[in-house]
Amino acid sequence: MVEIELDGQKVEVLEGSMVMHAAEKAGAYIPHFCYHKKLSIAANCRMCLVDVEKAPKPMPACATPVTQGMIVRTKSDKAVKAQQGVMEFLLINHPLDCPICDQGGECQLQDLAVGYGSGKSRYTEEKRVVFHKNVGPLISMEEMSRCIHCTRCVRFGQEVAGVMELGMAHRGEHSEIQTFVGRSVDSELSGNMIDICPVGALTSKPFRYSARTWELSRRKSVAPHDSTGANLIVQVKGQQVMRVVPLENEDVNECWIADRDRFSYESLNGDQRVTAPMIKQGGAWKQVDWSTALEYVANGLKLVKAEHGAAAIGALATGHSTVEELHLLAKLVRGIGSGNVDYRQRHADFANVAPAGSAQWLGTSIASLSEVDRALVVGSFLRKDHPLFAQRLRQAARRGAKISAIVGGEEDWLMRVANRIVSAPSAWLQSLADVAAAIAASNGVAAPAAGEATDAAKAVAASLLSGAKKVVLLGNAAAQHPQAASLLALANWIAAQTGASVGYLTEAANTVGAQLVKFLPSDGGLNAGQMLAGDKLKAVLLLNTDPVLDSANAAAAAKALNAAEMVVVMSPFKTGLEYADVILPTAPFTETSGTFVNAEGRAQSFVGVVKPLAETRPGWKILRVLGNLLALDGFEQESSEQVKTEALGVGSDFAGRLSNATGASIQAVSTNGGIERLANVPIYATDALVRNSTSLQLTTDAKTAAVAGIPSALWTQLGLIEGARVRITQDGAGAAELAAKLDASLPANVVRVPAGLAETAALGSMFGALNLSKA
Repeated sequence: MVEIELDGQKVEVLEGSMVMHAAEKAGAYIPHFCYHKKLSIAANCRMCLVDVEKAPKPMPACATPVTQGMIVRTKSDKAVKAQQGVMEFLLINHPLDCPICDQGGECQLQDLAVGYGSGKSRYTEEKRVVFHKNVGPLISMEEMSRCIHCTRCVRFGQEVAGVMELGMAHRGEHSEIQTFVGRSVDSELSGNMIDICPVGALTSKPFRYSARTWELSRRKSVAPHDSTGANLIVQVKGQQVMRVVPLENEDVNECWIADRDRFSYESLNGDQRVTAPMIKQGGAWKQVDWSTALEYVANGLKLVKAEHGAAAIGALATGHSTVEELHLLAKLVRGIGSGNVDYRQRHADFANVAPAGSAQWLGTSIASLSEVDRALVVGSFLRKDHPLFAQRLRQAARRGAKISAIVGGEEDWLMRVANRIVSAPSAWLQSLADVAAAIAASNGVAAPAAGEATDAAKAVAASLLSGAKKVVLLGNAAAQHPQAASLLALANWIAAQTGASVGYLTEAANTVGAQLVKFLPSDGGLNAGQMLAGDKLKAVLLLNTDPVLDSANAAAAAKALNAAEMVVVMSPFKTGLEYADVILPTAPFTETSGTFVNAEGRAQSFVGVVKPLAETRPGWKILRVLGNLLALDGFEQESSEQVKTEALGVGSDFAGRLSNATGASIQAVSTNGGIERLANVPIYATDALVRNSTSLQLTTDAKTAAVAGIPSALWTQLGLIEGARVRITQDGAGAAELAAKLDASLPANVVRVPAGLAETAALGSMFGALNLSKA
């Protein structure tokens, strides 16, 4: 530790720290623009000049290392005059457009100009002009004349997002922040550049000119998309959500959020919202009142139970639903006498469940991902499935961690991947068995499954056998895999032999919560795969889901839903119009109170930030009233807090209920040798909120999602050229025609065809065999 004196106060900081860090510890504010605690030091702006005793001139606090006995004054005449001089230079070219600037009221430059700026400028020369740039639908670079060249956005791209999409070109007064040859900014974390920009150069394009910051109310919430459970500040004007920004929580999302957390709010104000209950009559949709709609549903359920038995009734939901909604829906279906409830619509191995009363989870804390030394990620489209987890591992990799992967293609994770085994999905188990064999040979123990210690497997094994903090992470595709239980069993063995933790990244905001409230088949009930196959169900309750887009087999789901006598959709959006009989407008996360349990088992409750739109009602209230209409016991709750307590118990420590243990044996499965499907779910197709967000659907990620990735040999065999299209069919399902793209990283027998899209909704299993022909 080094002790310095700062404004007369003794401060102890770690050796190698900067004066800025000492000031932060002492609670002393030093004005700055380019410094950001999560980014490297650039010392561009010089606003943080301070007076260091015995130094001949003021020194930048962000780039001046502390030394024993150093005396620093941040408010002396020398320091203040230096800071005022810098401010004068920063304002020379700054446009006088505060009245129309979206950053007005929350602008760092505006705030510091009040304290350090002069009442008038001594410079009379013309101000420089920087022309606007179009970098995509999310970030506005319309007023780049405001830029003060702090390079926060450039450093964020390089160091946090992992890709340098913005850079500074030219020199002196000709310097400009711009993209390379006019490209768009496509990072899934790009919106954070808006937050860290200290002036109004980078602003939110969807929010642009829609409200002033002082008009907005700020309310806390939790992101409803992936399993990070990012903390949010939802900004509201009147009864409309206007903007979403991060709420800092070092243990969860730090100070970042993904773009889908930030911009999916657009769908809340879109024209796809359902504003009143709707019933289909004679093939046409008719708006009705709540009493009519709920009585229709209750009577329909009673009729189906009387004619076909309770076993003909089932409920499906997504893991994006709240604990309260899932608990009451499961309670309602079980109260009717059916055990057919499930949230695992994209899964193929339904034997892969946690021990009774437990939930499969991340296996470690989210924050610890930034500090691992070794990681093995199996079956994940990491960067798009879990942007903030990827960011954590990226920080670890920057510090020297070795990341290994067993995946179906060489997707760019924007980090250094030390070892990558690329194999067909059907061979992932064998690839993991090979790694286990290499570890067994090294440790002198028997291997748990037949495997070959290949050079690639030995490299992964050697990585896991070294280092201190180690994790084995199973991604969404590994959880959805037909051999999911065997993959988990092997991962557990590898973790035990190498001293690593093992866990699932988990798919949705409340995947862990869905397991804790037992939204799983019971008493011989059907799982999601069985419910969506054939015509077993006569009445289906759907909560926040469209199984045609959210299930493992879209074609089978469509067929099963069309065969049902009554399909009830509970959703904020016009969903399932083709097969639904009733649509009940259910409040999204901003209009209801509820709880999500994230991947690390952290229960985070939130309240509605605006009133429900029109006739929309919170899902838990809809289900409570429906339970009363069906004369079921236990539907007298008066608040979501009561439902949460009933569902999860008192307190929110689930440490004893989180387990990735499995008793599954490791089953080897032979492949048919045909063309296999590798199915990713595109980042902006994961749930109804992102699917209905206009700006997210205009991004490069969304516009290029419906593309078939073709391996080199098959590309040549089919005689494809750039711009070609392919026709894809699956046994027992329909056909899809997609643009073809050469992907040399794919194994010879694997074609990447995304799921969750309307363009591929006619196809079958996410892990099925494909037939291809040139369109």
